[in-house]
Amino acid sequence: MGKGILGRKIGMTQIFAEDGRLIPVTVIEAAPNVVLQKKTVESDGYEAIQIGFEDKREKLANKPEKGHVAKANTAPKRFIRELNGVNISEFEVGQEIKVDIFAEGDLVDVTGISKGKGFQGVIKRHGQARGPMTHGSRFHRRPGSMGPVDPAKVFKQKALPGRMGGEKVTVQNLPIVKVDAERNLILVKGNVPGPKKAMLEVKSGVKAK
Repeated sequence: MGKGILGRKIGMTQIFAEDGRLIPVTVIEAAPNVVLQKKTVESDGYEAIQIGFEDKREKLANKPEKGHVAKANTAPKRFIRELNGVNISEFEVGQEIKVDIFAEGDLVDVTGISKGKGFQGVIKRHGQARGPMTHGSRFHRRPGSMGPVDPAKVFKQKALPGRMGGEKVTVQNLPIVKVDAERNLILVKGNVPGPKKAMLEVKSGVKAK
């Protein structure tokens, strides 16, 4: 069954493997998450657990939020997400989920909001090729054809300049290099979406073999 935890991206570093290989890793800090609610087929139409991460000040929480987390005997949470594909019978409201649910060698999917890059052209945003920069060419970094003549309009989904980044992105099948239960750290190989301090979801890989 699936496993998951919420955490923050600390940054990237590199460590040496036992065979001498240098491995680039992303450090994710995942303080204990709290199970806030169990969703069942009978009451909600599906099975999932709702988990909360990172306390927030009481004055920033409204009355419904406070009442919701009181059932789990915990403080209001800044981030709340649902995990499906889990065996809800293994969890209880108020239970803590810690980094030791994962082990070295596990494959995980990491989801986050990608870095916002602002308004970008088609070369950076869509990977299109540029035109010649010399010999009198007047086509350098512009978009190409807007489409065929006949419909006399630009179709939706045409690759054009625009806002880039700031989207929900999942990187799949990243191997866990190390789990530090004492410091609530998970080290995964490679890079993950978002800037430093960004909130991340770390889940068991759906395509993991």
